[in-house]
Amino acid sequence: MAEEEFPNTTHESFNVTLHTTLGITTKLVLPTPAKPILPVQTGEQAQQEEQSSGMTIFFTLLVLAICIILVHLLIRYRLHFLPESVAVVSLGILMGAVIKIIEFKKLANWKEEEMFRPNMFFLLLLPPIIFESGYSLHKGNFFQNIGSITLFAVFGTAISAFVVGGGIYFLGQADVISKLNMTDSFAFGSLISAVDPVATIAIFNALHVDPVLNMLVFGESILNDAVSIVLTNTAEGLTRKNTSDVSGWQTFLQALGYFLKMFFGSAALGTLTGLISALVLKHIDLRKTPSLEFGMMIIFAYLPYGLAEGISLSGIMAILFSGIVMSHYTHHNLSPVTQILMQQTLRTVAFLCETCVFAFLGLSIFSFPHKFEISFVIWCIVLVLFGRAVNIFPLSYLLNFFRDHKITPKMMFIMWFSGLRGAIPYALSLHLDLEPMEKRQLIGTTTIVIVLFTILLLGGSTMPLIRLMDIEDAKARRRSKKDVNLSKTEKMGNTIESEHLSELTEEEYEAHYIRRQDLKGFLWLDAKYLNPFFTRRLTQEDLHHGRIQMKSLTNKWYEEVRQGPSGSEDDEQELF
Repeated sequence: MAEEEFPNTTHESFNVTLHTTLGITTKLVLPTPAKPILPVQTGEQAQQEEQSSGMTIFFTLLVLAICIILVHLLIRYRLHFLPESVAVVSLGILMGAVIKIIEFKKLANWKEEEMFRPNMFFLLLLPPIIFESGYSLHKGNFFQNIGSITLFAVFGTAISAFVVGGGIYFLGQADVISKLNMTDSFAFGSLISAVDPVATIAIFNALHVDPVLNMLVFGESILNDAVSIVLTNTAEGLTRKNTSDVSGWQTFLQALGYFLKMFFGSAALGTLTGLISALVLKHIDLRKTPSLEFGMMIIFAYLPYGLAEGISLSGIMAILFSGIVMSHYTHHNLSPVTQILMQQTLRTVAFLCETCVFAFLGLSIFSFPHKFEISFVIWCIVLVLFGRAVNIFPLSYLLNFFRDHKITPKMMFIMWFSGLRGAIPYALSLHLDLEPMEKRQLIGTTTIVIVLFTILLLGGSTMPLIRLMDIEDAKARRRSKKDVNLSKTEKMGNTIESEHLSELTEEEYEAHYIRRQDLKGFLWLDAKYLNPFFTRRLTQEDLHHGRIQMKSLTNKWYEEVRQGPSGSEDDEQELF
């Protein structure tokens, strides 16, 4: 049978009858062709999409370049009292207004380029931020305070989510604000409970507080982000399951089980990935090829996120714990060159991601339609502040019964006041799948207002509040009047963590850690068994080779700079 006889016949209905020599008739059904991997596009459609993607990349890079110049000016003119996040958000608002005027005058249309895409945030921007925060933790203080940190991060965030979500639900039932069902209210309460650790830690560094208390707040802030995301995913999961015909207790137990699975499953996956990376780089010596070593670290850094998301766990929780474990074990199996390279690369990428998110947060005021309800916004701000207070004050008083380092009432107030909201609530609000569209617009608009309120008003008034409360000691007060610095870039951009560059031989490690009498619990177990198993103990020959390698590379880089196109030996002093 000729194929050209049926030019309009589809494969699904095309049967070929074969007559064999024995008279047996067989029907042969041709298989259905596979769907194309990529959508079929005309030449014009493909060209338009390519142009749009190119303009989006250009616009994003342009915004980042302007923000970097702004941060540089803040550092150069010593405007240390102004947090970088406040400055970048303000710049984003200004740029959004300019773009809106350009569109109104019909000079250009950048509406698609200035839109913030939540998927891009969760896949590209958030993982480096979370991984770097875990990687740069001071592990000693973190593990010593793991109980207090977990109490604030898990129970504190849950308390805040229930207070905000429950308040919104009951106010809606009383017709005070727009009505949201229970799961939508809890989803909003969960996403708005994520605090911004960058501004919080900048405030405490300016206060010169006790490093243990600093770690307590920093650790809570980092874990808080992951817990908030997991709680929001839990609420979304309940919405998709349609639990309207299930009792309240059954819904609560389902939510609790889902949360525990997401939290502990993701944490276990991230921890396991970090431990595997430590063993791989311990037994496969890549220290003489830093490019391969660095490439392997980048792969292991992103690996747990993709795996966790692929098996319906929390990629953010997994990558956070992977960063903590890789910093504690894997980092010490690297060559000195890769150790420094990892720290600086992670800080640079995290800075670019944070800056991009805060800039687009400011742009978002003009980039999509809003639904502004004044009563809903005001009540949400009140509930957010009240939920933070119910979180901080009772838990702090409870912890003071078990801590040697007490949290004073003034410090509790600063902790409550510095609970700023940042990029994560904003992205989560755009990622919520709510119907109808007016509900999504209401949640998105309210979240943006709360984030801007906390960043601009609370963040901008933090330093005057510190002065007013006068909680620093005399020496710190005299020093801080000259050196108040809320710039994360200046403080962290040109420093190397000494904790991450320790070079101890096996004998020195045993004398310094294992024989210490004050190690207890996990710290003793880690020093005695885990650390020796997962990390490489250096010999004197290894240390000597590492120092020679660093010296050789430093001399080589210096010679390249000195003998560059515009360099000369006469200009040598100008380099430094």
